Amino acid sequence: MRDLNEIYKSRLIFDNLKKSIAYTLTSNIPEISPFLLFILADVPLPLGTVTILCIDLGTDMVPAISLAYEKAESDIMKRKPRDPKNDKLVNERLISMAYGQIGMMQAAAGFFTYFVIMAENGFWPSSLFGIRKSWDSKAVNDLKDTYGQEWTYHNRKVLEYTCHTAFFVSIVIVQWADLIICKTRTNSLIHQGMTNHVLNFGLCFETALAAFLSYCPGMDRGLRMYPLKFQWWLIALPFSLLIFIYDEIRRYILRHRPPGSWIEKETYY
Repeated sequence: MRDLNEIYKSRLIFDNLKKSIAYTLTSNIPEISPFLLFILADVPLPLGTVTILCIDLGTDMVPAISLAYEKAESDIMKRKPRDPKNDKLVNERLISMAYGQIGMMQAAAGFFTYFVIMAENGFWPSSLFGIRKSWDSKAVNDLKDTYGQEWTYHNRKVLEYTCHTAFFVSIVIVQWADLIICKTRTNSLIHQGMTNHVLNFGLCFETALAAFLSYCPGMDRGLRMYPLKFQWWLIALPFSLLIFIYDEIRRYILRHRPPGSWIEKETYY
């Protein structure tokens, strides 16, 4: 009995470590990709370094820790013993899920938010490519947008920092779904439930912190974060829902396919 209890605990710890790592790694893609677009396409910077720190040291910390308190999945004692040579804590399937699949959807949510806000203020995507030097030049105070309106350096920077804030908020919103899907490796959320109160607190905490950083007076001077219109919070919601549905379908296939199927070999981390 003691040996079974130790096996149960060790498997639970291993599972929850995997879940926490998968959650933490996923946001790296929407954090890195804005700088790649900034360099390669010469657009105004979509996400700043300060907002990245707010994600890594602020909104992501409590949710990542909360996964350590997740209860075991129903099949935890039915699995084959782990192969220590091949079944690593971080394997290529986990990297593929975090970076190649969920991370890409999160990056798409951030860029979509960025382009929507820019377009709403007069800069359509077609007019953003190649204007980085003029955008960042203090000497240029008559930069024209798609409609011919002239923008001063100060006004451009206010718009840019507003986009940084919106990109940051969009990452928080898609991380809601990422946190929920990381609760389980095979079970549906319906089976697992939302009984992890630390995780529920983490969801509320990251949302409250994002709202505080956006709307607290003085943040525009201290962290260069600006208040957002309410509708700008909603832009990333469809992507959050897409992530949740995508992973529910993936886990459904895992549960209903025989062991060793293609979907298990490629996505079961």
